[in-house]
Amino acid sequence: MRGPKVAWIPIERWNALSAEQRKKFLPLCPDFVIELRSPSDRLAEVKKKMQEWMDNGCRLGWLIDPEEEKAYVYRENGEQSVVESFDETLSGEDVLPGFVFELNEVR
Repeated sequence: MRGPKVAWIPIERWNALSAEQRKKFLPLCPDFVIELRSPSDRLAEVKKKMQEWMDNGCRLGWLIDPEEEKAYVYRENGEQSVVESFDETLSGEDVLPGFVFELNEVR
């Protein structure tokens, strides 16, 4: 069991859970997760955690590294990309259409 900094699932998946399941760690993998690297985190370990999310059915994941001002984007098809500047934005792509996050908000 893991708990990301931020997670999202569609309302249909939420509604399919029992009231008891909603009170605990959810018995499912979120469709979207965000991990924020803290200064004490080793990048390799956080990347491994992100890959675990993706291997378990996450559709889109962002690993945001404020210290290096980079963001790593993980997609369900296995594609990964790196955003090299906090002057850029991240998109919810087809998982969260219309959702945009300004990376400079993390500074």
